[in-house]
Order: sequence, then structure tokens, then C-alpha cells
Amino acid sequence: MRYVSYITPLNMAKITRPILKIRDLTLRDGQQSLFATRMNQATIDKLLPYYEDAHFYIMEVWGGAVPDSVMRYLDESPWDRLRIVSKAMDSKSEHPKSLLSALSRGRNLFGYVPYPNSVLEGFYKEAIENGLNVMRIFDALNDIDNVKESIRLINSLGGIADGAVCYTVDPKPEAKEEPRGFMGKLKSMFGSKPAEPEKIFTDSYFVEKAKAMEALGAKIITLKDMAGLVNPSRAASIISALKSNVKVPVDFHTHCTPGYGLASALMAIINGVDILDTNIWWFGGGSAAPAIELIYIFCQRLGVEVEVNMEAVGRIRKELFNARKALADFDLNRDKMPIDFDPLNDTLPAEVAALFDTAISFALAGDEAGLLDTCHKIEAYFHFPKPNELVKTAEVPGGMYSNMVAQLKQLKSEDLLEDAMRLIPMVRRDAGLIPLVTPTSQIVGSQAVLVALDRKNGKPDYTTTNNQFISLVKGEYGKTPVPVDPAFREKITGSPVEKAYDVSSYKKPENPTLDDMGGMPLASNKEEMLLLELLPSVANGFLRKRRTEEYKARKAEETVEAAPAAVEKAAPAAAAEPITGPTLVAPMGGRIISINVKNGQSVKKGDLILVYEAMKMENDVEAGKDAVIKRVLVTEGEVVNTDTPLIEFQD
Repeated sequence: MRYVSYITPLNMAKITRPILKIRDLTLRDGQQSLFATRMNQATIDKLLPYYEDAHFYIMEVWGGAVPDSVMRYLDESPWDRLRIVSKAMDSKSEHPKSLLSALSRGRNLFGYVPYPNSVLEGFYKEAIENGLNVMRIFDALNDIDNVKESIRLINSLGGIADGAVCYTVDPKPEAKEEPRGFMGKLKSMFGSKPAEPEKIFTDSYFVEKAKAMEALGAKIITLKDMAGLVNPSRAASIISALKSNVKVPVDFHTHCTPGYGLASALMAIINGVDILDTNIWWFGGGSAAPAIELIYIFCQRLGVEVEVNMEAVGRIRKELFNARKALADFDLNRDKMPIDFDPLNDTLPAEVAALFDTAISFALAGDEAGLLDTCHKIEAYFHFPKPNELVKTAEVPGGMYSNMVAQLKQLKSEDLLEDAMRLIPMVRRDAGLIPLVTPTSQIVGSQAVLVALDRKNGKPDYTTTNNQFISLVKGEYGKTPVPVDPAFREKITGSPVEKAYDVSSYKKPENPTLDDMGGMPLASNKEEMLLLELLPSVANGFLRKRRTEEYKARKAEETVEAAPAAVEKAAPAAAAEPITGPTLVAPMGGRIISINVKNGQSVKKGDLILVYEAMKMENDVEAGKDAVIKRVLVTEGEVVNTDTPLIEFQD
């Protein structure tokens, strides 16, 4: 945090006042956390003129789920989105109105495959040329080897490398597994208590990761708390330790899901954080980051200057209300939105205003319970969502929990949710005590479900494993915080030897020619080819639509130029045959990846019928009983909603 001199209006004394920079997450993480990344370009276009005057230090507008979602659900180009925002913010100039940032998974970029340096360089080069300034780089395992090349490339290409250390917690001491094996049963019989587990994720752990990133060239260090699990006391100790050990600016990123976000942000400010990630009112709180308006009130009382034009933020806020209403179909809190509030012009009731001072007093005194209780009262007054107690207790990201619910629904085993949640610490420990962030959170959650099913069916643990878990234990995702037991690795992968993913085996995807469209290539330029490399499934369908539009436009021009010919009246389309037989429906929304059956085929219980992608995971859909396929009702690449009929069976 930097400081500026100013004159107080009361005594005209010259004092030093700290400056807090803001990274606005509204257009990326805010809409992703609250509204499934469904904000379209037309809505963003309405917001950009207001953003031009706000002068946020950084605006996060890209990366994360944006490149995938804008193609998958909105049929829009992620490159166009970056270019349009860049032009409005003048991000390629010497003095941009705001720096633009994106989020990437280091060597995995936006996907799950480790890419060779040539792909990393091609992507970062294109992104920076299109207006990106800051790339926040994280690795799900906090494996420095997985981010070092990205940091080097971003710096060499003229960007700003932001090294993000993923926050996670040690398993709770009371979350012990029932004794397994002969020795475990003996210890249980004779009352031997297991040793207290070693603390891994200490303040020193996060500091050492940050120092390693700084040494590699990171120009910003972010403490990235993707699940909102940093409680106020840890925010104070870690931010303070980072400020004492790194020379570059320190950023704090958290969410409000379990109820820590606002209080922890306050503690970060008090302990000298340089940059704070926030959202604007209607896109803040709940599973998103804290609202800047509440942060502004705290800073006013602390004597901290928020380096943002709050009048312009007010104009954005008004337009965001309409944006949120347009996203109502994806808004889980549409019937209980926050009350309208303008911190520059609205007067708070005396008792509510006093809560902000009380919270600061508790924070300065280190009274975490009092601080949390007061912050929850503040949020309750403004009608922000209550803390998610399940996420708080289980210490898992909300998205991980929802993915487990969907998987169990698919398997018709919703009764196993509690068992699966209890198994997460064991699975996570067995896999090397990994942080729970995309994609490791989905992998661990899915595997915990499978272990719960194994136990339900009387089978040994890990009889059933998913492919991603096997790759994780093998070592293909990188080095885990603690080594995986070689015996466990052999049990899961067939070999006790750790084996990293070999990027030299990477094969660039083909750029197919479309024979049904005159032989034009699917990807027409470097940008589109990069989309094929990073997000092959969704990019394939997106690019095919673009080529189809171009082909139809060309054919229409040729028709106009040609001599007029008699036009035959098109026959009316045949009405779709009604569904009369039993159906298999989509347990949750997603995209069909592959279909393994055809009309008239006989299947047995347990046969793989199709694979679809949802919640960033590939999900196998199996036959629930012996049957005959009457009709396949979907096609590969099709996006389906929850409960959409996929397969019709013969009666």
C-alpha cells in the first residue's frame, strides 16, 4: 500500500494517508460467481462508457470461464470481447484508463492439459497484442514449476505477470478416518491415539511460494482465496507476512461464500494490502467478492484513500442493476437482492453506521468472533446473502459441492452426500494434500463420491477411480504439497513411480477442412486456431457456426448475382415424433461430448451410453438397466439443460 500527503479539512495538518488500489472483478469473476458467466457483449457494451471514468487500477475482464462460456452459451468470440474492452479502456496506450487482467492456470492456461512452451507463447502473445495488460497466473497444486514459464513469457512479451498463491487449509484434526488395515485396527483396540498431523499450510508456506514467484519475475503477488476460506486472523497474519517478505505489491482475492470475505478484506486493509479485489454492489457478496461500496465505507473511517472515482462507480452501479435483472434466469438470489445503496449520497441509520466503527474496533483488537458477527450484521442490513454454513464447515469451494450434488443426482445416490463430504479429507490427503481449486476440487469431489459408492456396495476404497484422479496421483498435474505414498500410487496407477506429463507428446489439433462448405478450413486465423487448441470441444461447434454463416452469406451473394430462377416452395417441416417411451434425462446442464449408442441398439445395465461435459468435468452416463435404444434425442456438441431428454428407450 502506498501513501500520499494531504491536508485535513479540520485542522489543516499535513499527514500521511494510505492509498488502496482496487481490482474490479465485476465483468469476470463477479458474473462468473453469481450468474454462471452469462453476461453478453451487448450488456458489457452498455457498461463500458461508465467504466471509462472509474479508473480502477485493474479490471479483470477475461480468463477463467469467460473464453469457454462466451462461446458455449452466448455464441460470441472471446477475442472480440477482449478487443472491445481494450479499446474502451485504451489499454494499449501509455496511460490506460484501467489495466486489463485475465486469469490463467499456468501451464494449463484455460484448460486441463499441460501445454508446451510454444502454445503458451502463442497464446500470451495474442492476448497481449489484443489489449491484455496483466495475467494472473496460478497453479492448482501451487507447483512453482507449472507457473515459471508463464511468468517469463508474460514479462518478455510486455505484460505484467501476477503470481497467485492458492490459499488452502490443513484438514481438520477431528476429521479422522476410521482405522484401516491391521495396524490401524490394533491401535484402535488398544486406545492408541494417532499423532497430530503436521501443519503444512502455514504462513511460511504461502510466503515461500510468493518469494519464489517474485524471484521468477512476478510483478504482483496475489493471495488467491478461491473458496473464501481465509478467516480474518489468517488474512491478517498472511498479508502481514507477505508485506514483510516481498517487495512487489500484494493483492488479496477472496469470496464471501462462508461469511469471511468482508471481515477478512478489512483485516487485509489494516495489515497493509496494496490491492484489493472487489465487485460493484449488485455483483458483490454471496459467492462473489465483497462489494466495493462497503469497502469504501470502511476505508473512509480508517483514513484510507480508495483510488477509484466513486461517482463513476455509482453510475456503473445503476446500469448493473439492469444487467442483473437481465440475468435473472441464472440468479439464485433474484427474489432477495440487496437493497439499493449509494455510499456517497445515502445516509445510514445511526445504529448501522456505528456497526462499521465497531467492526474496525474488533479488527484492531484481534477479536475475530466480534468482527465476524458485526460484519454479518452489516451484510444482513443490506440484504446480502447469509454465510453458507455447509461450505464453511466442510471447507470446500461452493462449486465443488454443487458438482458433487449433481454427480450423486446422476447416480441416483443423493443419500450419500454426507458420506462423500466426510471422505473429502481422506481423498485429498491420499492425493498429496492438494489445494481445492479448479480442476483439483472437481477431481477430489468426484473421487470422494466414487469412494462413497464403493463403500455402499461393499467394495474396497478406490475400487472405482476416475481418469483425472489417476492422472493426478500419477503426477501428471505436477508436484503435490506433500508426496503421494508410492504404495498408494501403485494401487491407483499400477506403478509406484511418479510420472510427470510429457509436454513433448503434445500434438497440435488438426485444422480440418469443411468439405460440405466448399473446403474452407475450420479455423481461419491464429486466434481461432488457439481456441481449437485450448478448448477443442466448444471451439469446434463455435467455429463451425461461423463458417456456416460465412458459407451461407457467400452462397446468397452468388444467388443474387446469378440469373433469377424459379423458386420452389419449401415443403413444410415434418413434425417431431412425440416421445412415448421411457427416457434418460440430463441430470444437469452441459454439452454432449460423445454418444456411444445408436437407434435400435441393445444395452445392458452399466453400459456407457454417452459422455457430457458439465461443471468443467466429463461425466459418464450409463444405462440404469437392460434396455433397447429407441431414439437418440441429442447430437454431439449440443448444449442441453437439466432434465433434457437424452435417450428414449423402447417400452
